[in-house]
Amino acid sequence: MNMDTRLLNSIQKDDLEALGIGAGILGTGGGGHPRVGKLRLLTLLEDDEYPNTVDIIQPTDLAADATVASVGGMGAPTIGVEKLPNGQEETNALKSIERFAGREVDALIPGEIGGVNSIVPLCVSLKTGLPVVDADGMGRAFPELQMDTFFIYGHPVNYAAISDEHGNTISYQDIDSAKRLEDFARAATVDMGGRAGYAFPLMDGEFVTEYSIPRTLSLIHELGQRVLNAQSGGGDPLGAIEETVDGQHMFTGKVTDVLRRNEEGFARGEVTLASLDNDRELTIEFQNEFLIARDNKGSLLASVPDLICLVDKDTGLPVTTDALRYGQRVAVLGVPAPELLKTDAALNVIGPQAFGYEIDYHPL
Repeated sequence: MNMDTRLLNSIQKDDLEALGIGAGILGTGGGGHPRVGKLRLLTLLEDDEYPNTVDIIQPTDLAADATVASVGGMGAPTIGVEKLPNGQEETNALKSIERFAGREVDALIPGEIGGVNSIVPLCVSLKTGLPVVDADGMGRAFPELQMDTFFIYGHPVNYAAISDEHGNTISYQDIDSAKRLEDFARAATVDMGGRAGYAFPLMDGEFVTEYSIPRTLSLIHELGQRVLNAQSGGGDPLGAIEETVDGQHMFTGKVTDVLRRNEEGFARGEVTLASLDNDRELTIEFQNEFLIARDNKGSLLASVPDLICLVDKDTGLPVTTDALRYGQRVAVLGVPAPELLKTDAALNVIGPQAFGYEIDYHPL
């Protein structure tokens, strides 16, 4: 993270465009389309029934015994742009775990900082009056629930709930592993039509301070604002992204093929890009998010947990897996993963081999 980044203490209507762009870039193709989250948040901010500002706090502001919950949505991004939420799913899930635990939550935190799931907690904040922690559990987006730092570093699955647009809510208590919660909740989400809101687990402030990835809401806001500034000032949006997140420009090309299918609650497939300058091609495989990038010469350019980000080559705007289309001209950027994602414990859960690739992880 660029150390000159201004830390947010609140989010207002004027921040939404920058937030959406930054969230889309760090979403690495998934996390839900940020446009959906941006519209949900805009609707609430313009409604006199709710505050016009979301309060943001730093992890270090949390009391050690504060109760913090992660909230967001799960399902395939391709479904999320067609099956719109009613806006109460995550709040219903949150109320469910509060009721089961017999205690109230003091603050919210995004489970991931990419896509719509970086914005959903802001919506829940306006409905509940709870502040949102400027941090998350991934520093990007990943497809499965067990892949955040909260579970990677040993937090128990004490309370969890998912809810659909009809108010149907399923609650879980004391599940023996985060992977089992993923399996249970994914199957239920498919039965709910492919999209649900979640809340889990209940954590204390001390744990969140130690094991969350800090200042990521501030980062996506800064990232999006720099892209907007480059666009309006005749600058270089790609250069602005690279500078803000220490990114590497790995490839530029045209989308020549997209294979995409909804399978077991995920959007799976691959996209092929042809270079604009030579005969080089790049194939990027995805499971909601972009996982691995290889060229037709046999070279591995990047893999999880590092971020593979696709953006429009001219505007720097993010290109998500649900929006991939033939003929798009895109730039592929690689961004180093946060350090908490590079330990042996993390790589066992989110490294290439966790997704079935028989390769070792080589950091960018």
